Amino acid sequence: MRFMAAKRIPSGQGPSQRQLRVGELIRRTLSDVLNRGEIHDPELNAMPITVGEVSCSPDLKVATVYVMPLLGSAPVEDAVRLLAKHKGELRHRIGRELTLKYAPDLRFRPDETFDRLDETRRLFADPTVQRDIARPGEEDEEE
Repeated sequence: MRFMAAKRIPSGQGPSQRQLRVGELIRRTLSDVLNRGEIHDPELNAMPITVGEVSCSPDLKVATVYVMPLLGSAPVEDAVRLLAKHKGELRHRIGRELTLKYAPDLRFRPDETFDRLDETRRLFADPTVQRDIARPGEEDEEE
């Protein structure tokens, strides 16, 4: 009797180890390609871009790439536009570097991690929040 593997149904637990591993490999490959200026576009090569994260779909056919120009050197929309313009060449390079059955379709999005980090810092600096997260008993000592 043959047993077939049960199909994995996403249970809302987040990405699988394989998705995370492939996303990280794609992130490193894209970072290297952009760092070495291997894309034949002077405008793109003149723009230092950081690849913050790559998230892959469960079937690994779509990779969402979160990017940001370093130190605000250019508007993030320009970076996304230029990368999308050259996504075929970038996809080809990823397919050549990685041993995947399919080179994933690349979708570029602005990396908003830094904006959320600034907002979180602002919230933690708020006196009301500081009071709420203070250890019990600290307020009694101050009074």
